[in-house]
Amino acid sequence: MKYHHTLARLTAIAVFPLALVLGSTAAFAHCDTLDGPVVAAARKALDSGNVNLILVWVQKKDEGEIRNMFQKAVAVRKAGGQAKELADMYFFETLVRIHRAGEGADYTGLKPAGKIEPPIAAADKSLETGRLQDVAQLISKRMEQGLHQNFENMMKKKKYNPNDIAAGRDFSSAYVEYTHYVERLYNAAETLAPDHVQKEAPVKAHAH
Repeated sequence: MKYHHTLARLTAIAVFPLALVLGSTAAFAHCDTLDGPVVAAARKALDSGNVNLILVWVQKKDEGEIRNMFQKAVAVRKAGGQAKELADMYFFETLVRIHRAGEGADYTGLKPAGKIEPPIAAADKSLETGRLQDVAQLISKRMEQGLHQNFENMMKKKKYNPNDIAAGRDFSSAYVEYTHYVERLYNAAETLAPDHVQKEAPVKAHAH
């Protein structure tokens, strides 16, 4: 019981970082999906006419371009029908492309809805509902499974014959994997993924 309680507490502290450690790299790309937060903000901005709803998703240096594209999209939308659909989609693509560039990430086009990875979808849902329980349980289960698998593998290989050099090397390799896995979980609980934030793109140094 105490073990599970400790896991729950750790999960509550490290929900988002652990999702980054344990989840797929594709999860980082959820901002380029049609049901992601950037496009959701763009829909609200276009419907309300309030450009401020989307400026939070881009860097200050890109505000001028976004404001200009926003005004054009609002004007074209007034025609209704297909013109409105095309204007919306073009604006979504422009906004997401600029947002991704601000993260230092490539833009490969908008992805269809329903492509968000489970941990990211759960994290988004928790912000909508104000409840952390579901996302905490998701991450806790994934973390516990990973710990058990690594630990059990470690314990099996620990019982090798001291004269079996190959088995000993297999043990040492498993030991490194196990301890590093635990270390990653521990470190993730202390940080909030500083590398994945909206920040000014670094100035590239001149080659010499």
